[in-house]
Amino acid sequence: MLHFELVTPAKLVRSESVHMVVVPGTEGEFGVLEGHAPFMSTIRDGAVQVYRTAGGAPELIEVRGGFAEVGDNGLTVLAEHVEG
Repeated sequence: MLHFELVTPAKLVRSESVHMVVVPGTEGEFGVLEGHAPFMSTIRDGAVQVYRTAGGAPELIEVRGGFAEVGDNGLTVLAEHVEG
């Protein structure tokens, strides 16, 4: 499982283990699974797609701006703003 954290400057929005996350990068969407190589990208306004299980329907979380970092501890998305 992939450890996924979604944070804003104000608070930790999510911290959970999931199957895969698709992030709206400024150069295009990219998917992150467990074991992904270290990577950093800025993100554009759009929906982060969180897949809890393989083949399951994604949960969509609207974000505005920020960046994403994939490291040894999983994926962290630091969004300027999260809708909802």
